[in-house]
Amino acid sequence: MRRLVIVSNRVAEPERQAAGGLAVCILDGLLERGGVWFGWSGDIVADESGIGVSCTRRDNVTVVTMPLTERDYAEYYLGYCNAALWPVHHYRLDLARFTQENTEAYRRVNERFAEELAPILTKTDVVWAHDYHLIALAAGLRSRGVRNRLGFFLHIPFPPPDVLMAVPEHEWLVDSFLQYDVIGFQTKMDQSNFCRFVCEHAGGEMISDDTLRAGGRIVTVSAFPVGINVDAFAEMASSAEAQKRIRWLHRCGEPRLNIIGVDRLDYTKGLPDRFRSFKRFLELHPENCKAATLMQIAPPTREEVKAYCDIRHELEALSGEINGQFGDFDWTPVRYVHRSVPRDTLAALYRGSQIGLVTPLRDGMNLVAKEYIAAQDPENPGVLILSRFAGAAEDLQEALIVNPYDVDEVAQAIHKAVIMPLEERKQRHAALLAKIREHDACNWMASFLRALDAPPIPMAA
Repeated sequence: MRRLVIVSNRVAEPERQAAGGLAVCILDGLLERGGVWFGWSGDIVADESGIGVSCTRRDNVTVVTMPLTERDYAEYYLGYCNAALWPVHHYRLDLARFTQENTEAYRRVNERFAEELAPILTKTDVVWAHDYHLIALAAGLRSRGVRNRLGFFLHIPFPPPDVLMAVPEHEWLVDSFLQYDVIGFQTKMDQSNFCRFVCEHAGGEMISDDTLRAGGRIVTVSAFPVGINVDAFAEMASSAEAQKRIRWLHRCGEPRLNIIGVDRLDYTKGLPDRFRSFKRFLELHPENCKAATLMQIAPPTREEVKAYCDIRHELEALSGEINGQFGDFDWTPVRYVHRSVPRDTLAALYRGSQIGLVTPLRDGMNLVAKEYIAAQDPENPGVLILSRFAGAAEDLQEALIVNPYDVDEVAQAIHKAVIMPLEERKQRHAALLAKIREHDACNWMASFLRALDAPPIPMAA
């Protein structure tokens, strides 16, 4: 079995991973076949004189990390990755900011990663790069003579051609994608958007459903939906400790209807719209006043970016407005938690909530939806309300699928979930559980690696 080399913007620390995380699945795969995990350490140094590669080893896995400079962090990470690529890939051109300095920083950091990684590789290694931070890595490796099988997985959405064309030098970006042998997307829509661009604007042609010929290369392009470790998460949600937390939740919260949302504090998650939908639900169905509480957990993220500060202030204002209008001395309609919550606590909160509200404006997959399903009691499951613009909606059609921009539609979906009969809830949950088992984390990794381990397709195909 050939050695696996994982490359990602951040590298998981093996000793600190909670059971069930996607990083654990990748680490398990590395431990099984032996390999390297390469990426940014999370450290920031003053300038390039402080850059050095660090190596640690656990069993047959070598972890190789390097820092970013202050300039790289500002221009590459905050600049090109999070102020340009992130909004574009989430269809938010109004928030995208492009500068030549940031574009050059993206090239520079990807080149530096390639410069440090290339000497580590053996001729038989397979390399799997992850996410939008490293689109240009393969080009850097190819220019250094690396002919190994190179795979890339995009964890965020891929936009339609007319959105992508707003990116300066988008032709270079797409050509960078095409230096990989296997490109994986979360959904068939993302795969279609990419292939449409290549065929319509880059002279490519599809030679099968998941095989693309472009730029003198044959590339496998397919959808590989990310999943979770279902059994591990279900076990965490049904543990004795989880049951204690659930009893606490029901005892301390006088309402008997708990609605939960768990999202990073990000403008793509639709949190202000979600708060307005909950407010509308209380207005349309006042019988639920004092009987329903929305708990929104929103850990901070990328607080250096202005758009994230703005959304935090908006949520604080909205939660105060709703609680001021509807709350009473014995009932708080919105519980807004702006900090990280341990994974085992989340599992208990999911299981103790009758409704899971997952309503992003655009999302690559959204594993919260799958975690909520896994955490439920099959004999008395809650109801998942899911945005049609989450990648998970492509598969999880037994959820209540909603348009997150339509406040009234989401409010009515909450009401439908409240009154849904037990038998219907059980039927929907059983179907959803079967689907997340089919596309769990291990199956995701195995299916991608099968494609990456496959022999190259000859150009004459």
